Amino acid sequence: MRKIEGLFLTFSAVGSVAILILLVPMILAPLMTDPTQLAEALMDSEISRALSTTFAGASLATLLALIFGVPLAYVMARKDFAFKGLLESLLNIPLTIPHSVAGILVLLAYHSRSSIGSILSNLGIVIEDTLWGIVLAMFFVSSPILISSARAGFSMIDENLEHVARTLGASHYKTFLTVTLPLSLKAIASGAVLTWARAVSEVGALLIVAPYPKSIALLVIERFEAFGLSSAIPITVILLAMSLAIVLILNCVLGR
Repeated sequence: MRKIEGLFLTFSAVGSVAILILLVPMILAPLMTDPTQLAEALMDSEISRALSTTFAGASLATLLALIFGVPLAYVMARKDFAFKGLLESLLNIPLTIPHSVAGILVLLAYHSRSSIGSILSNLGIVIEDTLWGIVLAMFFVSSPILISSARAGFSMIDENLEHVARTLGASHYKTFLTVTLPLSLKAIASGAVLTWARAVSEVGALLIVAPYPKSIALLVIERFEAFGLSSAIPITVILLAMSLAIVLILNCVLGR
């Protein structure tokens, strides 16, 4: 018993280094922020527009991920098909490549002069320097999170429950809506929250695909480069508070 306690004490001491490295910046930033500057940042119209653009883009990207990603996740959780492993690997690539590379890939495939982009342009969807471009870039880098989370949630559900529902007369669609979806809702909800948070934090892809209208992450960089650290700190604190709220919401979802 003493050996186990000694192990936990040692690991706790070593782990406290990670705690300090992670928490010190998050604690110092609010303490070093001038309340007057923070109030001015909250009233800054440019920051408000950047926040609105970011929230709108992230929300639309998350909605698209729910619409298209949840059905895909269900198919991948329930069916085996040729090259399934390869498809799973390909879908996770956006999570592993540098953000700037993701932006180049999106721009290369969907810019208005490409074969696909020209079709989208005829439909009124242009990605260069538009909200559509922000949404597409955010969807590209964040939707794999929701797909993976939803698939994990579907995989944990006993298929016998679905079989029982169908033997009682429920159609495949009704079984999905009344049995499968409610049981996997927590995994989907947590995946959606993380997808939204990942979309909000995107920088590199947006810098290449759609630097305008300006997102809040790009505005932080712009203020830092133009006016220095003191100008970027208030926006940083606002985003830090948002991140804290997202974590609390996620913990609440997972706790339930």
